[in-house]
Amino acid sequence: MAGKYGIQAWQSFKARPPRPRSRRFYEGGFQPTMTRREAALILGVRESVAEDKVREAHRRVMVANHPDAGGSHYLASKINEAKDVMLRKSKNTGSAF
Repeated sequence: MAGKYGIQAWQSFKARPPRPRSRRFYEGGFQPTMTRREAALILGVRESVAEDKVREAHRRVMVANHPDAGGSHYLASKINEAKDVMLRKSKNTGSAF
């Protein structure tokens, strides 16, 4: 009896659709003018999030991508721009790059 149910469970497990084993990331490039949606994707937060969460996310992402620690200057500028957009400090000035 237990063997029959085990075989059925294994067959249903094998028949399920495959799921990606890794986390899905945003595959697109940067837009010419950063939007709140893009800024939220860069920082890994929601569009309607509190300022302290934006600052915490900015710090976490910058630690991983800081130019002094081997990160890219371009990515660091985009991360800073994303923080400014999320905190509404941006005056629609484009990136330096």
